[in-house]
Amino acid sequence: MEETDRQYFEVLKKKIAEVMLSTHAGISQNFEDWKGNNIQKFQEDLNNRVNAYISEKSFYNHFKSVQDKLPRIDMLNILSRYSGYTDWAEFKTQNSDKIIQVSEYKGSNKILYWIPVAAVITFVSTLLLIKAGSMATYTFCLQDRDTHEPITAGKVDVFFRNNKLSPSYFTSDSDGCFQLKTGEQTVQILPRVPFYAEDTLMYKLFNEKATKIIQLKAQDYALMLYYFANSKVENWQLRREKLHKIISDSAYICQVYRPRMAGVELYNKAEFIELLTMPTGSLKNLKILEVLYQKDKITTIRFTLDAP
Repeated sequence: MEETDRQYFEVLKKKIAEVMLSTHAGISQNFEDWKGNNIQKFQEDLNNRVNAYISEKSFYNHFKSVQDKLPRIDMLNILSRYSGYTDWAEFKTQNSDKIIQVSEYKGSNKILYWIPVAAVITFVSTLLLIKAGSMATYTFCLQDRDTHEPITAGKVDVFFRNNKLSPSYFTSDSDGCFQLKTGEQTVQILPRVPFYAEDTLMYKLFNEKATKIIQLKAQDYALMLYYFANSKVENWQLRREKLHKIISDSAYICQVYRPRMAGVELYNKAEFIELLTMPTGSLKNLKILEVLYQKDKITTIRFTLDAP
């Protein structure tokens, strides 16, 4: 393994720690201080941001100890996306100024070694400056289509024209907005917000400065299930009857176990209705992952009951 790759990975680890600190205040920037609970929070955050998973063994091997061997390229791409880059290659390009070049050449040969290196650095820097000059910052705001209220903490995937397989990831703020800095003229935006229907949207930017409003339609059935699980209802029989009417007899219902991705547990309609109508505190942790329906019947439900 080249020494420069090890240096890049150490820079990437610092970036990962910064991302974790942005949502988990108080966590140590030193991975050696992380215990089991911190690692589980990182696994959950990694899954939420880039829909990926790292095992505890891999974390110990590459974050809590120094190894000669880097993680596989697919894991390096995942960790780079988590840190806000398209992939490992883009991360290295954007952070080349943080790397100390190491030469094995001595005497006059060292000068010959550094000439092509300096030329490459100058060329890359020039390209980055040109690209930066054409970049602009755009503001997108998520909004409920019916109530026009802002949708906060919504997850958004942004696909660029030149790379439709590896999106950039954003989270809307307390005003329901996020900012996108790009030199692209066309972007594809895919909001992934709980209780709202997914929709793929294309935007042509052309250096426009105005804020763009993204209106999303609420999934009424998903909201209804969440309400049934979290509201105080004294008439349990009435709740059972309503659930029986909206859920198909052949519905596919599964509970997903996270953050360790241990597996799923399947429910039939009666078992799920029993779960939602039991007066238990565990339902406060209910998170609806997906609800599909045909006409007026729910056909698929995926949910978690994991503690936060």
